[in-house]
Amino acid sequence: MIVPKTRYARSGDVHIAYQVVGEGPFDLVFVPGIISHIDLFWDDTDTAQLFRRLAGFARLILFDKRGIGLSDRPFGWPTLEERMDDIRAVMDAVGSESAAILGVSEGAPLSILFAATHPERCQSLGLYGGFARMARSENYPVGVTEEVILGTFERCARHWGEPGLMRLLAPTLWASGAKRDFWGRFERSAASPGAILEAIRMNLEIDVRDVLPQIRLPTLVVHRSGDLAFPPEVGRYMADGIPGARFVEIPGNDHAFWVDPEPIVGEFQEFFTGKRAAPELNRILATVLFTDVVDSTRRAAELGDRRWSELLARHHAVTRGVVERFRGRVVDTAGDGVLATFDGPARAIRSACAIRDELRAFGLVIRAGLHTGECELLGEKVTGIAVHIGARIAAEADPGEVLVSSTVRDLVAGSGIDFEDRQLRELKGIPRPWQLFAVRPAVPARP
Repeated sequence: MIVPKTRYARSGDVHIAYQVVGEGPFDLVFVPGIISHIDLFWDDTDTAQLFRRLAGFARLILFDKRGIGLSDRPFGWPTLEERMDDIRAVMDAVGSESAAILGVSEGAPLSILFAATHPERCQSLGLYGGFARMARSENYPVGVTEEVILGTFERCARHWGEPGLMRLLAPTLWASGAKRDFWGRFERSAASPGAILEAIRMNLEIDVRDVLPQIRLPTLVVHRSGDLAFPPEVGRYMADGIPGARFVEIPGNDHAFWVDPEPIVGEFQEFFTGKRAAPELNRILATVLFTDVVDSTRRAAELGDRRWSELLARHHAVTRGVVERFRGRVVDTAGDGVLATFDGPARAIRSACAIRDELRAFGLVIRAGLHTGECELLGEKVTGIAVHIGARIAAEADPGEVLVSSTVRDLVAGSGIDFEDRQLRELKGIPRPWQLFAVRPAVPARP
């Protein structure tokens, strides 16, 4: 992955980190949420894919707001006015006279204030998962209460870097150990737990409701229907308050833009450009395999960073070798987890068992989950409900267990692979219960 060069713009006495990606016909300023880290963003396949899509139709301008990521962290939490100056400083640094603004989550009220204050610098306004006011009040009967918000983020701060925010922002990815490891590192690098609590306390004071009628720009507000951080009524309130704004509700319960971003990006691309490009999307039937190392945090603490890194390198080498031997494709090996796809469920099961058995020689115990279903291929990425189901099944597996869906069990009938019934299970975020089966230990290991 080639990471764009990070540069710095001066905003008063503060240095603001920024990147420019793509050479599209207009500028698009991406205003991030409560935390960001423009270098680490590119280490995650989902976020990198999101930014590549945005840069496919615009010159994308990324930056870390003051106080987070690679930008300076001055004493005290910055005001909206100071951060508004930072947007202007970054646009000046890259020679952007006017740009479309895309504000995400906490970036929405900042984008609203910038668009109202500097309409000459804005072509249009996009808002995703955002709010005009964070907490419910007597004259603002949407959203959640201040007590719930503070309680939630205090819990997140106590588990900061584990990761604390991911369960709230991206619940459908929580089952992936690889994703958890990455976003734990991302949280620790982007901000400290004390800073995140200070940010929330400041955000509770933000209220740009009176500014909404002053927006005189084409505006699109997008929100997910089951957003666990801010319900869609919060987004609809913003759209109702901005003259002529359009509101679009997207299915899903993730707050994070980078989880399955294609439907959201498609809406904003059509809004900003007048047309929605058909993504390079293929649908195939595939068996997805998820694995992750059991008690990886404890093992890492016992071994230390160097020895744990060496052990993970062996884990990745063994896993990749076994997957390729069984004609599979490794999609992601970030952290201690694996996502692989296969064109046959029997080979996927045998691969999972072989990975489990070969890693035992290194003292590593894994759990694995498999499901067969229609997957969407977007470049090297694999998405779709089948992928989410596979991840949820893996999370249900016991240490050393290879757990499969009833679909997989039915498809390998006659293969000589035996199963034990593990009953109906409710899989988080999946509409209906699934019958799961554990693979019996004695599995022929032929490719």
